[in-house]
Amino acid sequence: MAEEQLEISVESDIKDSHFLFTQKTAKSKKLLDYDYKRCNGCTICIDVCPTKAIEAGPLIEISTGLDAPPVIIDHTKCSFCGMCAAFCPVRAVRMNLNDKDILELVQFPHLDSKVIFDTSDLNTEAGKCLPCLICMKSCPEEAISVDLTFSKKEVLAPFKPGKTGEIAVDMEKCTLCGACAVLCPAFILLEKKAKADDLMPFNDLVVDKTKCDYCGLCVPFCPEDAISVKGNFDPEEIKKVATKITGTIKVDDDKCTRCGWCEAVCPYDAAKVTKPFEGEIGLIDEKLKGCDPIGCHGCFNVCPSKAWIIPKDKKIDVVKDFCTYCGACEKACHVKAIGVKRNSVRHTDVVESAWANDWKKAIEALKSQERDRPDVSRTLHVEKAQKKIDPAIVKPVIDPEFRKRVQERIEKLSSVLSNKQVRHVWERKDTRTALEEIKKRMKK
Repeated sequence: MAEEQLEISVESDIKDSHFLFTQKTAKSKKLLDYDYKRCNGCTICIDVCPTKAIEAGPLIEISTGLDAPPVIIDHTKCSFCGMCAAFCPVRAVRMNLNDKDILELVQFPHLDSKVIFDTSDLNTEAGKCLPCLICMKSCPEEAISVDLTFSKKEVLAPFKPGKTGEIAVDMEKCTLCGACAVLCPAFILLEKKAKADDLMPFNDLVVDKTKCDYCGLCVPFCPEDAISVKGNFDPEEIKKVATKITGTIKVDDDKCTRCGWCEAVCPYDAAKVTKPFEGEIGLIDEKLKGCDPIGCHGCFNVCPSKAWIIPKDKKIDVVKDFCTYCGACEKACHVKAIGVKRNSVRHTDVVESAWANDWKKAIEALKSQERDRPDVSRTLHVEKAQKKIDPAIVKPVIDPEFRKRVQERIEKLSSVLSNKQVRHVWERKDTRTALEEIKKRMKK
């Protein structure tokens, strides 16, 4: 009995910024989801693709504002191996196997990177994380969310107008964690846009004395003992109603790029970041003459870590501690002034399977940026037939004498056909008789 042939169908669709490709067989359903708005054009997917199903778009133009997909996926060439999804550092490409993300399946090796916050017990002093607002506000990808669960002042000690006193914040001790501003509306954090060379998202902490009744609740609450209050309150009574900083902190893996900002900015050493790549990045001085970081801004726009800066003493620079070595900036630079090299890759184990060698080749390609693909030099190709080009139509030369003779014959024929007898013979379908009659009359 002949083996049953496996039927494969591939469909494509577009929803918003997502290109969706679905492969269906009798045994599986694979969905490849490419979000071109999320993609930063690092072209790692091109490096690892075993079938050359992915090619780069106009990356330089895209980095400076063109709305187009940084890479183009040819689903007719795609084998749905999942390598592009497994190694995409910004998770612009995702793949599901039978409605399950392949990053959750051991048979699909993938980048092994993570962010861990020391939250062993947020209700005690065991964990280093308070939590606070610093990492959430500084994260360049808005991948961190903090939910502070402690009771607020209006619940613990409702505002009593008319109270007098004094309040001061020792800014030498204050870490600008922002917890007091959540506790009491009298504290106001002055925010600023964090940069790679100045990570702190807040400028200052001020007190709105019109909203302060000097209750003293903030004194035992501050983790740095940075607040002092003089007022008409009983410290022992305040301790009884005082609350501690409690809450939860979460990292959205779909947004997080493991840049390391949270680790660098945390005043309590509570964050630990493991990056997917280690490598080198540098600027090529002789090519920087054509660099216009203010007008171009390409490297700034594509960097998922927001690691590029314009320092006072240089035209442009990168904070290497925050680089993830994805290489998007190198592809976006129109003067080729950026060099990126990946030396090592952190990945999950490669499970022994029919595809194991291909996965190992893909991992090597992450470092070399050159994919070892099968030799197809001896593959037979059928050449496409050349399109036949018809000769141009040439207008014939009109002979006036010949045209005159034709016109005379037409006039004779018209007079014969207008004869009733000829038409009568013709209508009886006696063609031969009719033609003979026409000839006779034309000779006259």
